[in-house]
Amino acid sequence: MVHAQFDPTARESLAAAAVEAKTRKNLSWQQIADASGLSVAFTTAAVLGQHPLPEGAAKAVAGLLGLDDDAALLLQTIPTRGSMTDRVPTDPTIYRFYEMLQVYGTTLKALVHEEFGDGIISAINFRLDVKKVADPEGGERAVITLDGKYLPTKPF
Repeated sequence: MVHAQFDPTARESLAAAAVEAKTRKNLSWQQIADASGLSVAFTTAAVLGQHPLPEGAAKAVAGLLGLDDDAALLLQTIPTRGSMTDRVPTDPTIYRFYEMLQVYGTTLKALVHEEFGDGIISAINFRLDVKKVADPEGGERAVITLDGKYLPTKPF
């Protein structure tokens, strides 16, 4: 049976325990994703409390991290999503994404609506990829792909 979690602190506590175990065992997110059989972005988001994992994936992740059966069960619950508080984020990495949306949010909205019409890009039917590439001018660049299904607004 599918269960929903309505207390975000339960998943937050589990996320903290999972990250501690990941660190203690010196595992990468990719290694955890490999155990789950799912993408690294989805698995990471799930372990951090933003998605439920299927039963087999939850048990594999919990086993790899040395977490108990209760943790494996909690990893399967549908969480209360949304990891950002109601204030401007202070973590520099998260803040830069916030800043990007502050600067380019209206541009993205204008371009999406011009290309597709009135609607939204799904965060449910969604893929995320992060890659490191060489910068021709020296150093490295981050290439982040947000790939969501377009859902048109339907009059009713």
